[in-house]
Parts: sequence; C-alpha cells; structure tokens
Amino acid sequence: MRLRLGTRRSTLATTQATWVADQLRALGHEVELVEITTAGDRDRTTPLATLGGTGVFVSALRDALRDGSVDLAVHSLKDLPTTPEEDLVVAAVPLREDPRDALVARDGLTLGELPAGATVGTGSPRRRAQLEALGLGLDIRELRGNVETRLGRVTSGDLDAVVLAHAGLRRLGRDGVVTEVLDPIQMLPAPGQGALAVEVRADDAATRDAVAALDDPDTRACVDAERAVLNELEAGCSAPVGAFAEIVLGDAGDELSLRAVVASPEGAGDIRRSATGSPSEASSVGRRLARLLLEDGAADLTSFSTVSTINTVLSAPNERHGA
Repeated sequence: MRLRLGTRRSTLATTQATWVADQLRALGHEVELVEITTAGDRDRTTPLATLGGTGVFVSALRDALRDGSVDLAVHSLKDLPTTPEEDLVVAAVPLREDPRDALVARDGLTLGELPAGATVGTGSPRRRAQLEALGLGLDIRELRGNVETRLGRVTSGDLDAVVLAHAGLRRLGRDGVVTEVLDPIQMLPAPGQGALAVEVRADDAATRDAVAALDDPDTRACVDAERAVLNELEAGCSAPVGAFAEIVLGDAGDELSLRAVVASPEGAGDIRRSATGSPSEASSVGRRLARLLLEDGAADLTSFSTVSTINTVLSAPNERHGA
C-alpha cells in the first residue's frame, strides 16, 4: 500500500516521522514523507501560550489530512488537543520513548547544583510552574526554537540551563548533552510526553488498518489516562498540568498507576495526587484523578478558562493556527 505521511519540517518531527515510516515499510508498505510548514514553526519567538499553546503544531497537518494531501500524519502526542475530532482518529500510539524531562546545564550541573539566580530556559508553563514551585531561586526565561537552537543558548553562555523532553533528545541522538534526567517526583511530564500519535481520516479504513499494526496497548492506556486528566479539568495542552501513568504489577495483575499535578503559574504551590485502576479503564482513572484534584482545590491554583477556550479553538475543523 502506498502511503503519504505528513510531518512538520523540523529535524525532530522528520526524525519521528521517519521512524514511523520505517515501521510501516517493514510491514510492506511504500511510504512517502510530505513536509508541511506550520505557523508554530514559522514563528519561533512568540511564547507558545500566546500563539495558542502547543496545539499550534497540529492544525496544518490536520488540514493536509482533510484536504487529501496526505494519508496519515505523525504528531508528538502531547501537542494534540484532547477534544476528539469527528472526522479524524488516532489509529496508532506506538511504543513510548522516555516521557521524563531532561536538564541540559553548563559545567555538567544538576538541577540541585544550579546556584540561586541561575537562568533556566523553557517555553512550557508546566515546566516553569514546577520549577518555580521547587523554590530554588532560579531565574526562568522564555525559550523557543528547535532543539539545537535551545541547546545553543547554553553552549553560548546565554543561559545556564534549559529543560527539554528527554524523548526528543534521545530520538535525535543528543542524549549525551543531558546533565540530569528529572525524576517525576520533582517534575511530572506533560500528558502524552514521549509518545507519538499517528492520525488518519476516520473514513479511510485501509490506512487505518495499516497503521493499527503500530499501536502499543500499554502506551495507549497510559496516555489515555494522562490526557483524560486534562480533558476532565477542561485544561488545554499549555496549562500548568503534568501527568504520568505507568503499567505496574499489582496484586491482581497489571495495574495502571497515575500521578498528576496542577501547579500555580507563579510557582506559589501545587497539588499532587495519584490514582490506580485497570489499564482497560484508563480514561476513567484519569477522570477520577482530575475530579480529586478539583475537589482538593486545583481550580484555585490556576484558571482553566483561558486554556480551555484555546483547546476548543485548536480542535475546531476550520482552525488556521498551524501545527
């Protein structure tokens, strides 16, 4: 089967898309990569939250799917709005890469070794809020650009450190620059971080069947639980919310263990809670944990109204923000 696979033009995006293409080729399919430029790629200086959150990296790919320019699209799952699309479906969530965040700091320093006042770059409200909540006295700076641009801010001496997704660095073969992989106890990752989503048109049964072979059930259960937290909170992908699920061995067999955090954008505090349940009921576990967070005051820490509106706009079929 001949498949046209849509991807953003960034090095990381094309690396991820090439990996998916290679998996499909191994199954006997012919795959052509189609590069698509997005608004989020063109504007690398405006903060993501101002542009409309990380979902700005999604809509141009979805437009290409809808107009038939491509047959499937590969997204970083953490970029996908949680509101379902009636005409599109995530046909596969392949095996997840390391979901944790990673620190890249000057002189090989760890987070705890950075001195008070050290400059740390991140474009993520979630990372900023959790770093602020640690009370280390760090100077958090806004950060945009591709991976090499961000790393260059450290090597040039412009910043003391940056925080990036460990998965992206591993996929690019840049794991050697990491000075510390951050424990989720310190910083919970974004829902879906480290996972890929392969999206197709809902009415394209042939492509959907071809792509389904790449789906990893454990990864899908974990990210479904994490994204259900966001959905139930009515929070968008740029909200200061972290979530991390694992499949662990429980008394009765496999069990899904889920942790989540809602943090104040200013670092005034955070609320962390956990829940467990069956992997087959992953979304229910996520919704239950989100309700617990709300009952314990999560809405008082941060307003979800703005990001909820962003999430709704990004999920609209006629969006034009770019992916």
